[in-house]
Amino acid sequence: MKKILITGGAGFIGSKLAKSLFMKGFDITILDNLSNKIHSNRDKYNELKEFSNFIIGDVSLKKDWEKAILDQDAVIHLASETGTGQSMYDIYNYTNVNVSSTALMLDVLTNNHHTIQKIILSSSRSVYGEGKYKCPEHGFIYPSERKLIDLENRNYNFSCEHCKKQLICVATDENSNINPSSVYAITKHTQEQLLRLAGRNLNIDTVVLRYQNVYGPGQSLSNPYTGILSIFSTRILNGNDIDIYEDGLESRDFIYIDDVVDATAKALQSKKSNNQIFNVGSGKATSVIIVAKKLKEFYQSNINIKVTHKFRLGDIRHNFADTSKINLALDISNKISFSEGLHHFVEWVRGQKINSDNYLESYKKLENKGLIR
Repeated sequence: MKKILITGGAGFIGSKLAKSLFMKGFDITILDNLSNKIHSNRDKYNELKEFSNFIIGDVSLKKDWEKAILDQDAVIHLASETGTGQSMYDIYNYTNVNVSSTALMLDVLTNNHHTIQKIILSSSRSVYGEGKYKCPEHGFIYPSERKLIDLENRNYNFSCEHCKKQLICVATDENSNINPSSVYAITKHTQEQLLRLAGRNLNIDTVVLRYQNVYGPGQSLSNPYTGILSIFSTRILNGNDIDIYEDGLESRDFIYIDDVVDATAKALQSKKSNNQIFNVGSGKATSVIIVAKKLKEFYQSNINIKVTHKFRLGDIRHNFADTSKINLALDISNKISFSEGLHHFVEWVRGQKINSDNYLESYKKLENKGLIR
């Protein structure tokens, strides 16, 4: 495979992946609509078009798919609306961009001559919902989403329904139950199902990569709905306090951008990835309040960190990846620890223009719609 189409190729992951694959000798085509929400200027476009066939287009338009997919060997489908909170009220848009556009790609492939051999889909750990837990007495349990009354009473953790002992979060593997708890998560799982079914029918190899929380230099600093490192950094640099949902002990799996690019490139190049689903993460859980404290320390800031006990509908308590499958199949070894990656991220942020802080505007919007309690 030589010719690679990357949708969303001007985005955070896509732009770094495009450069990496170009350096490995691939011919790169990018399909991206240069959304203002993500791209505040055209600097990245000007840089990418120097080495790629850059098509300014939209994955929701058939003509753009037909143009972009011509003579390609593989597609890395990154274009997506992301973020849990916004998806809970922007339902049509998330479904249209994530699900309908994926269906349109597969429709074009089904009804037209093509040369596509492989499709890689960027999915999300969100498809698991709360993921995998363990009871000391009753073994592995996959809890359903938390009850509103428990959240209101600040009972954030899960207990075994049999013995009432507190459940322990363990690494979620690819065979874990699927239990999406947000509109975003539902759209990502639907993408997976469409791709795997159509891939079998079309004799195209497919790969689903369930990314955990990707961070690092280059991520958007202007989107107040997704990426807590960016959201917290923007708050700090504007001299604003950080509000923490729940008790701050909720945790996520953070993986550095370079490790994500490496995993995605290996999935493209290896036959061992064909028709597989892989978790892409660090395999380690870090609490939100630890993230906030580390950022405050790195920025040498005097802002306050406030645990509000507010909660956002659609959010999960914990989730971190079991990465043993991808580590074994593709010889993946994450090179950047969270502390090192955070240092790189902060140093990059220091060199960027300080964006206006739109967090409170987004918070009020969610609160007015009853999505923050």
